[in-house]
Amino acid sequence: MRALVRYNGRGTQGWLDSSPARDRIEVVAGDIRDYDSVSRAVSDCDQVYHLAALIGIPYSYESPLAYVRTNVEGTYNVLESARRAGVSRVLVTSTSEVYGTAQYTPIDEAHPLQPQSPYSASKIGADNLALSYQMSFGVPVVVARPFNTFGPRQSARAIIPSLATQLLSRRPQIDVGSLDPVRDLTYVEDTASAMITIANTDAFLGKAVNVGTGEAISIAEIYERLVKVTGYRAELRQDPARIRPQASEVMRLVSNNSLLRTTTQWKSEFDIDAGLGKTVDWLRANLDKYRPEKYTV
Repeated sequence: MRALVRYNGRGTQGWLDSSPARDRIEVVAGDIRDYDSVSRAVSDCDQVYHLAALIGIPYSYESPLAYVRTNVEGTYNVLESARRAGVSRVLVTSTSEVYGTAQYTPIDEAHPLQPQSPYSASKIGADNLALSYQMSFGVPVVVARPFNTFGPRQSARAIIPSLATQLLSRRPQIDVGSLDPVRDLTYVEDTASAMITIANTDAFLGKAVNVGTGEAISIAEIYERLVKVTGYRAELRQDPARIRPQASEVMRLVSNNSLLRTTTQWKSEFDIDAGLGKTVDWLRANLDKYRPEKYTV
């Protein structure tokens, strides 16, 4: 097993440093934007799981070009390296954000793609580039399209660790953006098992496949459930910096996962409350790694 991690002068390897599987992973330090390091990482591999991306939507308003270089050009580096190495399967990780505000729900894979942020535009470009490599060059590509994965180790910019760490640190006021958006939350272990299933299903070659539970929950409901799990409640304060531009906000993302469920035997093993419980337990034990008082873009 091999992992490409972004080079840094400290020699650290992110969450892999504390992974129980660390001794079984060969680490290649490099950058997804650098073809040479990606090519070294891909060489001699049978399967490639491409998860590298810039994913923070607010920061995509600040630096759109960084998203093009990382998400589009980085995906090119993976695809071209895989093509030259002759790998047997490439899984490209997409996002439900490519659908934009739903024209209908639940959202299936035939839903139009709508670039409502520079981030989503870059992921649409990456997805289509990947599918073009399947059609143009015969590279065995599948695209997994998760709907809002959550769990331990998630970035502080995401809604669940943002709210949970504020509650766990007993802040007198909890800063939040809009409470109205609705999401389909999938616990990280379920997303991981779905991605492995998708990568190993020949019927998905050249296709994008939704990964989600099909259950809708609003940000306001997420907060109430986190209050129960943490045992703490505080007044909510809406922070204008956390609210997306009106035309860019995606109000409802709920998956139709029937393609995945009917083609394979995959099913989610964790409901929202079980996933939140495991996530909060991990965040409580690792609260020192977060800064709940600051907004992470």
